[in-house]
Amino acid sequence: MSRLVQVFSNLPEGQKAFIPFITAGDSGLDNTYALMQTLVANGADVIELGVPFSDPMADGPVIAKSHERAVADGVSLHDVIDLVNKFRQTNNTTAVVLMGYLNPIEVFGYQAFADAASESGVDGVLVVDMPPEEAHDLKQCLDDVDIDFIFLVAPTTTNDRLAYIANIASGFVYFVSLKGVTGAGHLDIDSVNTNLARIRQFIDLPVGVGFGIKDAATAKAVSVSADAVIVGSSLVSFIEQYATDRDKMLASVGALSAEISAAIR
Repeated sequence: MSRLVQVFSNLPEGQKAFIPFITAGDSGLDNTYALMQTLVANGADVIELGVPFSDPMADGPVIAKSHERAVADGVSLHDVIDLVNKFRQTNNTTAVVLMGYLNPIEVFGYQAFADAASESGVDGVLVVDMPPEEAHDLKQCLDDVDIDFIFLVAPTTTNDRLAYIANIASGFVYFVSLKGVTGAGHLDIDSVNTNLARIRQFIDLPVGVGFGIKDAATAKAVSVSADAVIVGSSLVSFIEQYATDRDKMLASVGALSAEISAAIR
């Protein structure tokens, strides 16, 4: 049983998973490691680590800038995998998902990437710009090492594609609650609930909801129907704001994480 399956299986009845996102290497790899520890201490069930990429086209300004900062510092996919390995020296229960773009994985090589990710303790992979219809080869490599392959679902995803994703996804699916990029728009809870009901007609996996969740209030509202709440831009904003003050960075990220975690329990 994968860590992701364990996370959702072990949640007490009525509680939902908290999945914070941060970009690996933003403000330095040492800070990212400290942030991972802080997120766990403040309720994270799964940590999504963004893999830095030079053209993060699906991300809004806040997260796109975090990619730019990490890329400028030379942070690579190899570094991210090494970071997960370091994290696993002290934590063998919190699930870790790598979220990023296809190019770095192609450069690494599908099988080499899957093997390295597995050895380091990665639990899931989400490739933002890989259509599910083109995912067969990478899926096979990930399946061989028992890493879950997570896919995005949007309000515009057709029923036919939902049925296709149901056959290849594992771990959970990530529902993009807004049209557009990360951190954009106003969250429409009624629309989220309607879409979750439609998704569950085709997909039996847990559904995490992200994009537009900025605070404890929106997290709580979404958690009524979602299986997990995913928060990124609000946390990444603190990393940018306090890039030169680790204590304030950790305190701010920890405080917001604790508020969100408590709201969805």
